[in-house]
Formats: sequence, structure tokens, C-alpha cells
Amino acid sequence: MANNTTKKAGSNKSFIDRMGGQKFIVLLVVIALFIFFCAMSPNFRKYTTFINILDFSYYIVLMAIGVAFPLMTGGVDLSIGTGLVCYSLVGGYLIVHKGMPTIVGILAAIILGMLIGVLNGVLVAIMDLPAFLATLCTCMITRGLGSIIVGGFGISWPAAAAPGGWFRSIFKIQSGGQNIPIGFLWVILLVVVMTFVLNHTRIGRYTLAIGSNKEATRLSGVNVRFYHIAAYVICGFFAGLASIAYSAIFATVQPGSGAGFELEAIGGAIIGGVSMTGGVGSITGTLFGVFVICLLKTGLPFIGLTANWQQIITGFVLIAAVLVDILKRKAGKE
Repeated sequence: MANNTTKKAGSNKSFIDRMGGQKFIVLLVVIALFIFFCAMSPNFRKYTTFINILDFSYYIVLMAIGVAFPLMTGGVDLSIGTGLVCYSLVGGYLIVHKGMPTIVGILAAIILGMLIGVLNGVLVAIMDLPAFLATLCTCMITRGLGSIIVGGFGISWPAAAAPGGWFRSIFKIQSGGQNIPIGFLWVILLVVVMTFVLNHTRIGRYTLAIGSNKEATRLSGVNVRFYHIAAYVICGFFAGLASIAYSAIFATVQPGSGAGFELEAIGGAIIGGVSMTGGVGSITGTLFGVFVICLLKTGLPFIGLTANWQQIITGFVLIAAVLVDILKRKAGKE
């Protein structure tokens, strides 16, 4: 009898679970893509290409870590892309036009991101607006706010060699004539910290519980509104961090840009195993999912495919990730 029960339990496990989880399959995809592009293009194998992939990944990874939390509640945050640009413009404005120290601009960007996160959380958790609509509104607000503050002109944060340009060395330093991508070490540290937060703290556990069954979580005595808002504040905090990474990598931040960044972050989270319906997610998987997108974005031009093809192929990858999520949920109900 016990053997039959064991066999039945084992048969209920999805193919993805038996393969070790979606995040490990996504890691294999990352490795396969890297090998494929290396084999197809000698130029892709250059060290500068590796640096470019990491440079483009920092701000997307940071946004993806943050947006994973609203996604795991069953919501979403569409404001992180235009928000990133807005926070960068505000921070840069304080530094360039108001003569503030760089650290003030950095703190302003992060705090503004968290304030927008609070606004999103209040709209969704307390006023019961659909997350899509609420964050679409704040997306438009942040896009306009950044442009108004800088008067429609781009902002250039201090260069690496200029006074106040020290913040760029957070992500990349030069040694022996080579760029050393130390930003990747900070990303790994943040992934480890947020994995702990998700799996071993109340904020993480209740975020997943809200996404699994919000009403049951409320009836169990959890302050659902507080933890629901906290998920959006975390998202805003990481959007603020992403704005610093973006400012460090790019020479000039242009107002009115940023639309579409959120899709890459959300796409990376979904590819990495965060469920669109909430209740399931992995920060490590999110990291791997973002690198799938970054490798496609960087590698496809090396084999002669334009950015349009990158969007098409990424779209099919997202469809596959959503289908995997659906199959996992169906397998779990059997």
C-alpha cells in the first residue's frame, strides 16, 4: 500500500519538477545559448562582448528582482521602466544642476523609487485598483515627472574620472587596461540576500501566501495590506537601485525613455519561474531568466539577426515559460 502511495505521489510530480525545477532548466538554456553564440561568431567570444552583456544585465536584473515580489502576490508593476529613468533624472539633476554630492543623488533616486512603490502598494492593496491599471498610471506619472524636472533635456551623471564619479566603480573598475565587472559580485550578493528574504522571512512567506490565497492569508491573521504594500516598496527600492546602475553604465539619461524596460524585467522573472498567477517564484531563477533575455539581445546581432528578431524570439521564449507555468499548476492540481 505504501509503495502504491509513493508511486502515485511521484507520478503527480510534473516533468519540470522531476528535472530539478524550472530554474535549473533555464540555467541550462543560458549555458546552451552562450555556447551557441560562441560557436557561431568569433566576435562574440571577445572579452568586450562579455563585459557588454554584464553591463546591460545589471539594471534589468535589479528591476527583475524587485518586480518578482509584486508578481508573486498575483500583481505586477509596469512603472519600473519609466520609473528607473525618472529616478535617474532626479538624482542626476540634484548632482549636476544643484551641486549636491553624488551620494545625495543616489539616495534621492532610491527614496523616490520607494515612494512610488508605496503609492503603487496603496493603490493596489488599500484602494483595490487592479495592479495593471494602477501601475500603468504611475508609469505615465513617472515618465512625465522626470521630463518636467529636467526640462526635457538629458542628464549626464559625473564621469568616472570627474569629481563625484566614484559611483561608476561600483559596477566596473579598470585594472591593467581591462574593465573588471565587479558589479556582478554585487548582483550575486543581492540575489543571495533576497533569496533568504523570500524563503526565510515573514515578508517573503507572506508575499507567496498572498499570491497563493489572499483571503485565506487574511483569515489566518496576517496583515495582508501591510505585506502587500511591502512587496511594491521592495519593487520600488530595486527600481531605484537599477536607476543607479543605469546611470553608471550609460553616459546620458534621456527623458521620456524607459518604456519597455519593464517588459524585459518581467519577462526575465517569468522565464525564471515566477508564476503570473502568484504564489510561486525564485530569485535565482529570475537571475537566470534575465540572462536568457540579455544573451538573446546581445548575441542575435552577432549572427546577423536584427533587434526585431530578438523581440520575436524573446516573445516565443516567454510563451514557452508561461506554458510551463500552466503545466506545473495543472500537475499540482492532479
